Amino acid sequence: MAISKKRSRDSTKGGNAVAQEFDNKLDINGAEELSDGDNDHLSSDDEEPAEFPEINPDSDEDAGDSDDDANSDNDSIHSSDSDTSLASFSSVPSTSSNVSDFIEKASKKPDETDYYSQPPKQKLGFEATARTVRSDATGEDKTVYRNIEPGYDSDSDTEEQQNAIGDVPAEWYEDMPHIGYDINGKKILKPATKDELERFLEHTEGDADTVPSKNMQQDMKLTPDELRLIRRLEKGQVPDDAFDPYPDQVEFFTGKGKEMVTPISGAPEPKRRFLPSKWEHEKIMKIARAIRAGRIVPNKPKAPPKPTFYAIWSNTDEHTPHVMDAPAPQEPPPKTIESFNPPPEYLFNEQERKEWEETDEQDRKIKFMPQKYSNLRLVPAYANLLKERFDRCLDLYLAPRVRRTKLNIDPESLVPKLPSPRELKPFPIYNAISYTHNARVRSISVDPTGIWLASAADDGYVRVWELSVGRCAYSWNIGEGEPVHSVEWCPDKEVSLLVATSEKQVTVLSPLPILTTGLSKASAQQADFAFANPQAGATKTADIRYARPNESQRENGLLVKIEVPGTPKQVVWHRKGDYFATVAGDAGSKSVLIHQLSKHQSQAPFKRSKGSVQKVQFHPTRPQFFLVTQRYVKLYDLVQQTLLKTFLPGLRWLSSIDVHPSGDNLIVGSYDRKVCWFDIDLGDKPYKTIRYHNRAVRAVKYHPSLPLFASSSDDGSVQVFHGRVFDDLATNALIVPLKVLKCHTLANGLGVLDLHWHPTQPFLFSAGADGLVNLYSH
Repeated sequence: MAISKKRSRDSTKGGNAVAQEFDNKLDINGAEELSDGDNDHLSSDDEEPAEFPEINPDSDEDAGDSDDDANSDNDSIHSSDSDTSLASFSSVPSTSSNVSDFIEKASKKPDETDYYSQPPKQKLGFEATARTVRSDATGEDKTVYRNIEPGYDSDSDTEEQQNAIGDVPAEWYEDMPHIGYDINGKKILKPATKDELERFLEHTEGDADTVPSKNMQQDMKLTPDELRLIRRLEKGQVPDDAFDPYPDQVEFFTGKGKEMVTPISGAPEPKRRFLPSKWEHEKIMKIARAIRAGRIVPNKPKAPPKPTFYAIWSNTDEHTPHVMDAPAPQEPPPKTIESFNPPPEYLFNEQERKEWEETDEQDRKIKFMPQKYSNLRLVPAYANLLKERFDRCLDLYLAPRVRRTKLNIDPESLVPKLPSPRELKPFPIYNAISYTHNARVRSISVDPTGIWLASAADDGYVRVWELSVGRCAYSWNIGEGEPVHSVEWCPDKEVSLLVATSEKQVTVLSPLPILTTGLSKASAQQADFAFANPQAGATKTADIRYARPNESQRENGLLVKIEVPGTPKQVVWHRKGDYFATVAGDAGSKSVLIHQLSKHQSQAPFKRSKGSVQKVQFHPTRPQFFLVTQRYVKLYDLVQQTLLKTFLPGLRWLSSIDVHPSGDNLIVGSYDRKVCWFDIDLGDKPYKTIRYHNRAVRAVKYHPSLPLFASSSDDGSVQVFHGRVFDDLATNALIVPLKVLKCHTLANGLGVLDLHWHPTQPFLFSAGADGLVNLYSH
């Protein structure tokens, strides 16, 4: 009871203080106080009736928050005297308009007028973007919200589905002309289907950012955002490009102003940290007792390793396994020739013994000389034993070794499947006729009709032979003791002209006495046309002069003499029969000259050439010119005067060249004993390299009309090949070796110097250093 009375007095005292404070505020606001007559209805039992202040709705100050005592007092009032306070509050009449309005609003349900009379609230979130518009249908106001734009983490569908059939299987519409229905219930017809080829072309040539849609059964184009999402997924990145995988660290407990300056614990250090450990003492004493007892021996000497014995007669190799172990290759087993008592056929005779002794030690096939002993006791010590063991140790020490897995491949499968030579006949196989000379024959040529053969020899003579019988029909001594280096027939069948080169001179010849009347007259007129019709203002080249022989020489077929610088070693005609080119390696900038017979004009197309010029050749079908230097083959355009292509044979010294009659392939011979076949359209590297000769290759030649070509060498042999060129550009040329012809003997280290084919028959002519020109027939 004492506690409740005290709480009642405190509550009354606190309530009076609160009432007094609100009375002061009402006085300030001009509120009227209650009259004594108005208080007559209060209960007479109360000594000090509670004075309740008028509530000011405009005041933001809370009377209950004046101080802590007031708070506690108010709590006491509401807890103990709540009924009394409410009864007193309801019985107090109000004369103030503010209090009456507040009580009236608080005692009835609010309506719409109260809602709209309130001040507008601040709209947040999605309502902030709403706006009010007047409806055209009803004429009333309505609220319109903006369209939702879903982001990455939204579950709303960003694509409007045109086919509104849901997730039903597409197989249900396979036999129908439509694939579903749109939102209005109309049928969606099937789109046109594409075959695999059209899809492939569309994927390679068209847009690659499309994917097939099962719903619409057609390719749908991906949006840039979808493509960006796919690329990020391919790279293993987070799909959302706004996500930061490495954000800055937020220092919640560290950083400036957040340092912890007080220790975690302020307890003093314990005493045990300053005393020796009892358990460590026991462990040390245990080890000490074991050492005194001999159970532990410090620095105990290790036992010596056990000796290792190897089974020298075992068939298996015992070795320590290692990851990088590469065992030494085994030596080959001894052969019969290494026996102390070999058969007589393994012993050397005097000639073989002499050849073995004269051969260099590194080039010997057998490192020792086989000997015969009657018994094993007579075999002496091997003198080269230490040297061979030392060489093997050097090989094992210095030469790298790798383990190679032996491939089980049939050797026959590696050999290309070539047709049999019997299927490729006809081709020359034997020597039919030999044309004998008194000196070395350097060059030969067959006229376009295939009747006459011209040869140039070191005795200075140019001879014309009848092919069928091997008779020498005509000859000229144009070298006067000096060798004639080259001779070539004019390819024009209307005339019979040939050009021969000697020291500082080019001579145009024609065997007029043995020709028909019409052919001899046409040949003489073509050679003399420029003398009879000189052109005014014709350009003349220094050091080059055209001379007309006397009448007796012209009757013998000596038609034109051309004085040129240097010694021309090669002459080659253009296919039309009016131009011919000569090559003189010692003439400097005029090493290559192109002569025009009808105008008696000569020109040097190359003012400067990189490297020594070896050979030249006209293209058979196009206005192009091949120039062979020591290492390269260059193709020039005569019309535009530009370099078109440079071929790289990869050889050290080129010797000869010939172009296929179709003009798409060429072959090049070299002093490196190799022949290279080039496809002009394929590239600048050789398509095929042939290595069949033992010495330098002197000449290579294509057949004018048959798929044959041949090469000659200083080893005295002529090798015949089948070389077929196909019209299909995707098929490479077919090269098949056919025959090796050996009908020449070596003279001063030289063999076969020149080759030439018959224009229509499979006949091959070869000129050798032994003074013979051989005709090979089939």
